[in-house]
Amino acid sequence: MPEHRAGKARTSRSTRASAGKEHLRGAEEAAERACQSLQKLIRHRAEGVSAVSRSDDGWHVDVDVLELPRIPDTTSLLATYEVDIDEDGSLLQYRRVRRYRRGQADT
Repeated sequence: MPEHRAGKARTSRSTRASAGKEHLRGAEEAAERACQSLQKLIRHRAEGVSAVSRSDDGWHVDVDVLELPRIPDTTSLLATYEVDIDEDGSLLQYRRVRRYRRGQADT
C-alpha cells in the first residue's frame, strides 16, 4: 500500500510542476499576470490595464499604476508602464512610459 501512495504523490507533484509552465489562456489572464508581476517589482498598486496585445513571444500590456496618492484624489500621480510577458506569463521587461495626474486628460 505505501508504494501505491508514493506513486500518487509523484504524479501530483509532476502535475503541479507542469501547471506552472502552461501558456496563458487569453488577454484577460495575460493582463492579470502582468499586473501581479509589476506590482511585486515596483511596490505600487495597479489601477487598471489600458491596453493588451499579442506579440511574437507573448503579450504586451499597458498597466496604469498609482505612484503617489494625494488628497484630493484627482491630484494623485499615476503612471503607465509597458509590460512584456512571455507565453507562460513570466515577466520579460517593463518600463514607465508616462506619468500624469489622475484628473489630467490626454491632449
